[in-house]
Amino acid sequence: MPNNLDHPMPAGMRPLSNLIFASRWLQLPLYLGLILAQGVYVYLFWVELVHLIEAAFGNQAAIQTLVASSGYKSEAAVNSLNETVVMLVVLALIDVVMISNLLIMVIVGGYETFVSRLRLENHPDQPEWLSHVNASVLKVKLATAIIGISSIHLLKTFINAANYDEKVLMWQTLIHITFLFSALAIAGADRLMPHPARPPAAGGH
Repeated sequence: MPNNLDHPMPAGMRPLSNLIFASRWLQLPLYLGLILAQGVYVYLFWVELVHLIEAAFGNQAAIQTLVASSGYKSEAAVNSLNETVVMLVVLALIDVVMISNLLIMVIVGGYETFVSRLRLENHPDQPEWLSHVNASVLKVKLATAIIGISSIHLLKTFINAANYDEKVLMWQTLIHITFLFSALAIAGADRLMPHPARPPAAGGH
């Protein structure tokens, strides 16, 4: 059977091939930018958490900041934390964490798949999913993460439903269902695609 060794690449094509292959490093600034974006999320998380702690001790400025940021509205003035405000703020913090997890998957998995190997095989903190990550696995994991983020947003909307129009509630629900079916379609397409056989484990027969 002929292979690439039987038909060596013409010498004139090698610089072009090397240039095209090296162009993958143009993605490096994009991943570095996502790391900076993650830093912004960390900062916003701690600002919101500090406001929550201050509000728990009765700081009126912190309470009003949380009420405004959570979108909570009440006919009576809110002078102390109530269960709904706390729940909306905590869900917002969880939302930030889930988006941060999504960023980590994109940064680490994308770099490993499209730019260069990280060579973490013997690292004790290597993510379990990184050992078998590829473009298909990454798409499924990203779709699943987006569904989780959408679920948090939908839950926040339902908790604060009195302050939303019925159209907003309906469209957010439909968009969430669309994300769900999109993830199922991606996972189904990935299952139908042929996958290379995994090498046998060491010492196996």
